[in-house]
Amino acid sequence: MNDGSGADALLLNPTMSTDPTTEPRTAAPTTPMPASPAPMSPVRGAIAGVAAAAIALAIGEFVAGVLAPTPSPVTAVANRVIDNSPQWLDRLGKDLFGTNQKTALIVGTVVISLLIAAGLGVLSRRRAAPGVLGIIGFGAIGLYAIAVDSQASPVAAAVIAPLATLAGVVSLAWLLEMASTTPATPLPTTTTIASSSAPQPARRSFLGWLGAAGALTAFSTLAGRAIRANSSAESARDAVELVGTEAGDAAASELALANATPVAETPGITPIVVPNDDFYRIDTALLVPQVNPDNWQLTIGGMVDRPRTYSFEELVERATMVEPVTLSCVSNEVGGGLVGNAIWQGVPLTDLLDDVGVQQGATQIASRSVDGWTCGFPTDLAYDGRIAMVAIAMNDEALPIEHGFPARLVVSGLYGYVSATKWLTEISLTRLEDFDGYWIPRGWSKDGPVKTQSRIDTPRNGRSVDAGTEVAIAGVAWAPATGIRKVEVQVDDGPWMEAELGASLGIHAWRQWRVVWTPTEGEHRIRVRATDESGETQTEERSRVDPDGATGWHTITVDA
Repeated sequence: MNDGSGADALLLNPTMSTDPTTEPRTAAPTTPMPASPAPMSPVRGAIAGVAAAAIALAIGEFVAGVLAPTPSPVTAVANRVIDNSPQWLDRLGKDLFGTNQKTALIVGTVVISLLIAAGLGVLSRRRAAPGVLGIIGFGAIGLYAIAVDSQASPVAAAVIAPLATLAGVVSLAWLLEMASTTPATPLPTTTTIASSSAPQPARRSFLGWLGAAGALTAFSTLAGRAIRANSSAESARDAVELVGTEAGDAAASELALANATPVAETPGITPIVVPNDDFYRIDTALLVPQVNPDNWQLTIGGMVDRPRTYSFEELVERATMVEPVTLSCVSNEVGGGLVGNAIWQGVPLTDLLDDVGVQQGATQIASRSVDGWTCGFPTDLAYDGRIAMVAIAMNDEALPIEHGFPARLVVSGLYGYVSATKWLTEISLTRLEDFDGYWIPRGWSKDGPVKTQSRIDTPRNGRSVDAGTEVAIAGVAWAPATGIRKVEVQVDDGPWMEAELGASLGIHAWRQWRVVWTPTEGEHRIRVRATDESGETQTEERSRVDPDGATGWHTITVDA
């Protein structure tokens, strides 16, 4: 008897069959219903921002490489940081990173840029405007930094910064679009539930574009650096033919004799002439200037009677001075390695000054590098008998690019921060009170005479030696423009022992020294001191490198 239950069931489930001979059918899959895009996750936004910034920086590197020697936005901004850093910040950087300070600055600049870009990406999840405005702001900073850089120009800045900015803006907009694309959300059915774990097209597309962004970043960065490294400066340097001189022959003979002495042959001692590849390098140049000598000039002006400009060929022809000179950085700690001796060839500075006629009252010789770095020292010091030259060669070859090619200043007895301008382009005669070099406003002393110093090269601090056997204690001592008279070594609280000195290459070069000692068992303290030709013995009192160089006796401990 039909009581109406079947009709009720049919109303409740229209898909149910009314034929009692057929089995009930399962519900057909529903048609996906469009859903509003889900909010982009902060992680995706941050990744999009970082990727866009990386592309912008890489494009900046590539275009700057094509326009070399123009610096990239990263390098130009880092240069502005160096130029405007107070002394305490520079000191902190040296304490934390030592000679890797410049690398740390570049890495830090990139990391900070990417972190800010990540934040901009998060802010741009709903609207791209914050990220776009942020990248444009970065581009404006890069534009300014390149435009005021001494190795660039406003024209170069107007090319590099806009292209990098455009690349960043386009990349950010596209990556945000990929990150925010969400497929339609269907009603839950057996089919959709079963396939929910499958990768979504939007995710694959976003990851694909991230991979493309990474590849573009790597290619642009490496290509830009490769183009820059292929500069004409290295080829021009290789083609330089130095003029042979009697002074050079004499220096070579003296060096050969010096290297044949027992002191020079002591294992572990620093060579009396440091090879170019091992010579210390300290400067403010994040980007080593690539100077083509065909287009380079040295100008001498200021308080002179006859301002003059010299070509590189003129300097090569007049480079008759060949002298060993020890250079030292004012930042060299007691026992440190920021000191080295080389044989330099160049034009006597006094010859060039006589060419132009120094006017009365010109009490300072100021100089400038192609990258804008400056320094200055008293004019009288160029005429007091010390070695002062515009050098074009180092250890019988044209100056290495990182050491100042095509020309640099070498002045014996003065720390580099007041005298040793690399990539020299200008010398100006002025008054001491009218000009301060790069480091003077940053708290360093206006005067920079090198202090008498000595260093233990062997044995190394903390090493073990054999008790009861002879041990050579050896190293180097320097007092450029004065010379070394003697070196003394003390073990523990024993008497000072006068060291055997190696052959002399002149008062402007360091001296090697050694003492033979037979240790007893136990820990021993070894220290060294030097006396210069004026009779002054270096002080035991320890002082920091700032403002005018470190003092103190180099001291080590060894176990026997």
